Amino acid sequence: MPLQRLQKLSEIAPQTWDALVPETQPFLRHAFLSALEDSGSVGPHTGWQPEHLLHVEGDRLIAALPGYRKWHSYGEYVFDHAWADACERAGIDYYPKLLGAVPFSPVTGPRLLAATVDDGFELLKSLPGYLELEGLSSAHINFTDPFTDAALSEQPGWLQRVGCQYHWQNRGYRDFQDFLDVLSSRKRKQMRKEREQVAGQGFEFEWLEGRELSQAQWDFVYACYANTYAVRRQAPYLTREFFSLLAERMPESIRVVLAKQDSRPVAMAFSLVGGDSFYGRYWGCLAEFDRLHFETCFYQGMDYAIANGFQRFDAGAQGEHKLIRGFEPVITHSWHYLRHSGLKAAVKDFLEQERLGVLAYAEDAKSALPYRQG
Repeated sequence: MPLQRLQKLSEIAPQTWDALVPETQPFLRHAFLSALEDSGSVGPHTGWQPEHLLHVEGDRLIAALPGYRKWHSYGEYVFDHAWADACERAGIDYYPKLLGAVPFSPVTGPRLLAATVDDGFELLKSLPGYLELEGLSSAHINFTDPFTDAALSEQPGWLQRVGCQYHWQNRGYRDFQDFLDVLSSRKRKQMRKEREQVAGQGFEFEWLEGRELSQAQWDFVYACYANTYAVRRQAPYLTREFFSLLAERMPESIRVVLAKQDSRPVAMAFSLVGGDSFYGRYWGCLAEFDRLHFETCFYQGMDYAIANGFQRFDAGAQGEHKLIRGFEPVITHSWHYLRHSGLKAAVKDFLEQERLGVLAYAEDAKSALPYRQG
């Protein structure tokens, strides 16, 4: 089956694309992915060339894989730099490769967009031939959900990789104090002290939905976001225009909390919501304040999730400091198809050992959680 390729999401009607996207998943909506493209946050000049693959029968879209042709491995959060380095030493071309993912967003969700596994089967079956035809070294599908896992597990040649993130679960808490009551005494005092330290510096917090922010406020949000990269002497992935386009196209999914001192905003956290999940995405500040990051990014998000009935708070990749604040280890999955037989064999051995280490770490990490035992 020949796959159809979209190099601009604007070439397909939003309602046609979104018909395959669960309503609970904001990152895969036409509005989000097209905002990345139309704002210049992704494109050939960034090393992220959109390459969305479609299975179409007649005029009906059966399945889709949001994808990108990549010339590097930045912004993926499933790290294969060592594989690329090994290929370079061996004289093997690793780039370009095909990536099925949401750019710069390590969020688990559907990657194979189809009503049933059978509907997506033909698209996945055609991928190896597509890679060969296009001269791509490999395909990588990151942060997959159980539906995509099930589909890929039936395809030959794919290697599964596991990772670990930290998510907070709202177990029906009435308020933040209700959450504190399930913690050990020492951890409860520590968390309360952290919040008191921030309050003692005179901070207040304002929550806004996408439609409520002015362009001047979006300028502030972007300045904070960009500053997190500037302090590391890096360029930000996202452009300023991305935030305006997203606010225009899907404002109902956006949540921004502003941290204010003496009525002046000095920090922010940008999040998205979908279904029963709250997704913390971007943080930034214009000056350093003690404990402000933890309050703005974690405790404020917990408060908001409790007040608004969100069951899960995904605060992004990495960060063992989340464990002591109640974020529990969660196993993530990605899948990799490597055309070079020698590379595939070496990666397969590595992933088997890595899997044991990740699963053991995730189990051991539970000992750092603040919850009372028994």
